[in-house]
Amino acid sequence: MEAAQLRILYVFTDLVLPLALGYYLHQRHIISDKTNNFLIHFNIIVVYTLLSLLSFWVLPLSSQLFWLPVLGILYVVIPGGLALLTFARRYRSDLDRGAYVMSAMLANIGTLGGLCGFILYNEIGFAYVQLVATFQNLLLVALCFPLAQYYYARHTAAKTHTRLQLNLREMFFSWNQLALLGMVAGMLLKTNGVERPPFFGSLFQSLVHIGAWISLLPVGYLMDFHRARLYYRRILDLLPLRFIIMPGIIYGLIRQLFTDQVLLGTLMIVAATPTAINAVVTSRLYKLNVDLAIAAFLLTTAVFLVLVFPLLFFYIQSGGTF
Repeated sequence: MEAAQLRILYVFTDLVLPLALGYYLHQRHIISDKTNNFLIHFNIIVVYTLLSLLSFWVLPLSSQLFWLPVLGILYVVIPGGLALLTFARRYRSDLDRGAYVMSAMLANIGTLGGLCGFILYNEIGFAYVQLVATFQNLLLVALCFPLAQYYYARHTAAKTHTRLQLNLREMFFSWNQLALLGMVAGMLLKTNGVERPPFFGSLFQSLVHIGAWISLLPVGYLMDFHRARLYYRRILDLLPLRFIIMPGIIYGLIRQLFTDQVLLGTLMIVAATPTAINAVVTSRLYKLNVDLAIAAFLLTTAVFLVLVFPLLFFYIQSGGTF
């Protein structure tokens, strides 16, 4: 119990405090938009690349866990595909549509899902979540960034009344994709039997907290509660998508693949996680509707913490099975 409480304290200090500080710095005009944008790019290019390298260096590649990376990809592709084919169609602006699709695709798996997995299943639950989250991070830079760039290019073409021109080099080979090289390098080191020095384990732990602050502080800076509230009604359909449709589809899949209740419970928690911080960051990077992404982040996170996770927690604690 003490370990779980300590973990909750870390998540509070790594989530709530940087968000609050970023909001405070913006309200007091202590830092500028330029500084905030620098922090976003520094986190994506430097911190995230290092975390990708160090995590993939020790990533378990056994056949037993083969389906977890596959599920990590499905956790992005399924809600994103459903959003593209259904709810996102009603947005006329490509900036709105792109932000909505990012909010549907990207879930808060690594941080919030990791915490909830740890609370219910201790270290093993947390480890399962991180393995799934690693491959969501892969798609963040390999799929979500290019897709966001596509929506911005469509918006620019429509606004200037010109033909859509896509720069494939900018979409797939920008500095924002540098983390892909970190992932590949880490996997090559792992497959070639190069052991990661213990020092890098400590460095990784520090970078997790540093990365959380550098990624969340800019989001707090971008938060405009007055403007975000204009979008709450427009994004209500994210609630059934994230908390009913997505868990239902995932449940049907994992019941065919696994029997271990710890793994099943962990994957169901992950399937129901809310919109991620990275949806806001991606919208900011590619000049989509940041306010819509912030509204999605705030609304889905509130519903998850107040309703969805408590229901899962009490169901599992009472002996419920999947």
